[in-house]
Amino acid sequence: MVSQHPSIVQELNSMSDGKKYITSEELKKHNKPSDLWISIQGKVYNVTEWAKDHPGGDIPLLNLAGQDVTDAFIAFHPGTAWKHLDKLFTGYHLKDYQVSEVSRDYRKLASEFAKAGMFEKKGHGVIYSLCFVSLLLSACVYGVLYSESFWVHMLSGAILGLAWMQIAYLGHDAGHYQMMATRGWNKFAGIFIGNCITGISIAWWKWTHNAHHISCNSLDYDPDLQHLPMLAVSSKLFNSLTSVFYGRQLTFDPLARFFVSYQHYSYYPIMCVARVNLYLQTILLLISKRKIPDRGLNIIGTLIFWTWFPLLVSRLPNWPERVAFVLVSFCVTGIQHVQFTLNHFAASVYVGPPKGNDWFEKQTSGTIDIACSSWMDWFFGGLQFQLEHHLFPRLPRCHLRSISPIVRELCKKHNLPYMSLSFYDANVVTVKTLRIAAIQARDITNPDPQNLVWEAFNTHG
Repeated sequence: MVSQHPSIVQELNSMSDGKKYITSEELKKHNKPSDLWISIQGKVYNVTEWAKDHPGGDIPLLNLAGQDVTDAFIAFHPGTAWKHLDKLFTGYHLKDYQVSEVSRDYRKLASEFAKAGMFEKKGHGVIYSLCFVSLLLSACVYGVLYSESFWVHMLSGAILGLAWMQIAYLGHDAGHYQMMATRGWNKFAGIFIGNCITGISIAWWKWTHNAHHISCNSLDYDPDLQHLPMLAVSSKLFNSLTSVFYGRQLTFDPLARFFVSYQHYSYYPIMCVARVNLYLQTILLLISKRKIPDRGLNIIGTLIFWTWFPLLVSRLPNWPERVAFVLVSFCVTGIQHVQFTLNHFAASVYVGPPKGNDWFEKQTSGTIDIACSSWMDWFFGGLQFQLEHHLFPRLPRCHLRSISPIVRELCKKHNLPYMSLSFYDANVVTVKTLRIAAIQARDITNPDPQNLVWEAFNTHG
C-alpha cells in the first residue's frame, strides 16, 4: 500500500509552504546506529555519521534516536552549537511537532539564563577549590614524608581522601565544560585532575555520566543504577534486565540475590571501597576496543597516578600502616560515593529508553536535592542541587543555589515533584529503599504478600 512506503508518505506530507514534512512515527523508524535521525525544534537532522565524532559520545544520540530532542540539546549545548546543525539538516520538518507547557517554560528559563551570561560567569569558586586542594595535597605529602607518627599518617590518609573528594567535583565541572574558559583547557584540566591525581579516567567518566544525564534513573539505560550483583534499588532488576549501556544482561542469579538480600547492611561498607571499582572500570575501558577520545592522554595520565600514589604509600614505614593509610583515604572518599547515590537511589525509576519530550519531568522524578546551609556548599561541590544541575548541566555551580527557588516554583506550577531532603533524611530514605528491595529479594521464590506489605509500611512509614 502507498501508506506503507516512507518516501511516498514523506512526499505526500509536503505542504504548500514549500517545506517537506514527516511525522513523529516516521522519525521513530530512523533509530538505529546506521540510520540515526533526531529532531530539534521541529527540524529533522541526520546524525548517523556525526554520532561517531560527537564530543559527548554516541550514547546520548543513540538513546534519543528517532525523537525530538530539543530540551536535551538546549541543556547540553551552548548557543554556538546551533550553527553546526545546518550541515546535518535532512530537508524535512516534523509535521506534528508540539511543545508542552513545561518545555516552553524550561526553554524560556534557559534563554533567560543565557542572556544574563550565567553560563559563562564561573565565579571564583574554581580558584578557591584549586588552592584548597593544593593545600590538602601538600599537607598529606608532608605528613607522610616528615612525620613518624602513626596517627599523623592516618590523618594524612584522611586528608588525601578529602582532597580526592574536592578534586572529583572539579573534574565534574571540567567534564561539563564549566571549569575553564575553553573546551581545550577543560580537557586538559579533566585529564590532569582526573587521571593524574585521582586515577579515574575522565574518558570513562564522560562515557558513563553523559548516559546517566540523558537516561536519568532508567534501570536498563542508566549505568549509575546498574550495580548487580552487589546492589539493586528496585525489584524490577530481579528480572535480569539487559543493560543497553553495557550491552550485557544484568543477571539476577543466586549470588546477586544473596548480596542484595543484605544490601541495607552492606551499603556503607561497599561505599568505603567503591573506589576500587572505579579504578577497575577505568582500566577496562582504556584497554577495550571501544573508540575513546584522547585514549593516549588518558593512559598517560592514569600511569602518572599509578606512579606517584604507590611511591607515596611506599614511604610509610611498614605494610600495616600502608594498608591502613589506603583504607582511610578510601573510606573518607566513600562519603562522596554516598553523596552521589543519595541523589538518585531513592528517587523514581523506570524501565525503557528515555524520551525527548518529557525531559523536565524525568529530571524532577529521578533526582533528589540535599538541603544544606550555604557554608556547606563546598562539601557537596554544588551537587546537592541535583535537579538544578540535571536541568542545566552547563551552569557553573556558583549559580545553582540562586536558581533553586526558580526551579522549585516551576515544579510547583506544573505539579511536578521537587524533592529536597537533609543529608540525614536522604540517608534514611536511601537505606529504606535498599531494605525494601532486600526483603523482596529474600522472598522472591516464595513471597508472602502480607509480609511485603507490612515491611513496606514499616520502612516507608
